[in-house]
Amino acid sequence: MASTREKLLGQFFTPERVAAFLVRWAAPGDGDRVLDPSCGDGVFLRQLHSAVGVEFCPESAAQARAAAAHAQVVEADFFQWASTHGPEFDAIVGNPPFIRYQQFTGPTRKSAFALARRIGVEFNGLTSSWAPFLAVSASLVRPGGRMAFVVPAEIGHATYAAPLIEGLCRNFSSVTIVAIREKLFPDLSQDAWLLFVSGKGGRTETIGFTAVDRFCSRIDPDNPTSLVSLRDWRQAGQRLRKFLLPADLREAYHLVIERAGATQLANIADVTIGYVSGDNDFFHLSRSAARLFEIPDAFLRPTIRRGEQLATDYVDQRLVDRWLAANEQIYVLDLTSTTEVPRSVAAYLTSPRGEEARARYKCRVRDPWYVIPGVAQTPSAFITCMSGRESRLAINRAGAVCTNSVLSVSLMQRVSHRGLLRGWRHPLSRLCQELEGHPLGGGMLKLEPGEARRVHVPLRPFHPTKAEGLALAESIDLMRTWRHYGPDADRA
Repeated sequence: MASTREKLLGQFFTPERVAAFLVRWAAPGDGDRVLDPSCGDGVFLRQLHSAVGVEFCPESAAQARAAAAHAQVVEADFFQWASTHGPEFDAIVGNPPFIRYQQFTGPTRKSAFALARRIGVEFNGLTSSWAPFLAVSASLVRPGGRMAFVVPAEIGHATYAAPLIEGLCRNFSSVTIVAIREKLFPDLSQDAWLLFVSGKGGRTETIGFTAVDRFCSRIDPDNPTSLVSLRDWRQAGQRLRKFLLPADLREAYHLVIERAGATQLANIADVTIGYVSGDNDFFHLSRSAARLFEIPDAFLRPTIRRGEQLATDYVDQRLVDRWLAANEQIYVLDLTSTTEVPRSVAAYLTSPRGEEARARYKCRVRDPWYVIPGVAQTPSAFITCMSGRESRLAINRAGAVCTNSVLSVSLMQRVSHRGLLRGWRHPLSRLCQELEGHPLGGGMLKLEPGEARRVHVPLRPFHPTKAEGLALAESIDLMRTWRHYGPDADRA
């Protein structure tokens, strides 16, 4: 129950040594007026002589009052509370609630987005709670004031983090992000970094960036190890992941891209996610089920339902036959082109199980409900969305399709399949996949369609020099450690 509540409220309490470090930096003076906008159990408030804490959860608010009797703890929704307050704090510190966009909905999100516009930040509907939380907090800082926050590592790669960083750079004279490889919250799959901003009312054209293996009190936010210009950050896709590499390895990476004549996948192929059936168990059939319900072969397509199926370079008929012999559900019902549904198929659609599928959201909002959008498009190749050691690309020789658990690749230019396979496996492309993708917990690498499109692929044979090869290998290993993929881990 406690774990469920934490997830719903986005509550993950900060280690005391981290809270003390942030407070020392943000509020060094006893006279500073300080706010913790999501004070939880009071770990930040305990470090302060006097402060205001806002907390939505009654149990946590009671804990904060007991832990920091000198603080003013307000039990309220932060966004509602902020709507009646202005820039009245010298410093704001804390750990914002992390609620994914699927649960961050309704009036709360609407209010949060409206308040974020105070500092000129516009978010879209795919934004998780912590980003507008920081933007609204920034609107409450007095001129010259500071903020220090624990933030999800998504600040380094999430699309919705970009408007937040842009807004902070327009409103503060210094913005620094400290990337920490070792988990601040060992029990969570989500990594956490640190954010430091100062000089409210100023602006900056650079992002201070420091990458460290583990948190320690010797980190100096005022002297970051590198300054990333907004121009370079934008050219990197408004992502900081590339800057986890030391400067010499980044330089080697860019030189190899140029020497190899590598092209981004987007220049030769359209990359999307596969179809969404609405009810996988109903629309996917095994060979025996298809025979039982007398579904004609003309309405069945072999399909890739999960990345684990892409264990070879080619999806061909021999592989499909192996799946069929194992009686796997690798047929998808494709009624895209039919104008008259055969009697046996109609019986399957009107069966009790069919009526159950028809009532599901994705099915009931389409007409006809049993025609799956996108299922008729045959990709040239498939790419795993989530991977362990490395992502895989497989050429489609079986006329197969794929679900949204796999990336669908449709070539727009005449490209050799052998060249595409070789290019995707090349160390340069492997490194690019690490830099353009992002961690997904458990050591997994996630590639969204937009991330896969940005991957550089050398389509002609290219042999790096020994020094270049060593630099690529070192960079790949380093990026794998940042997503917690260990060399001895049992990963596919």
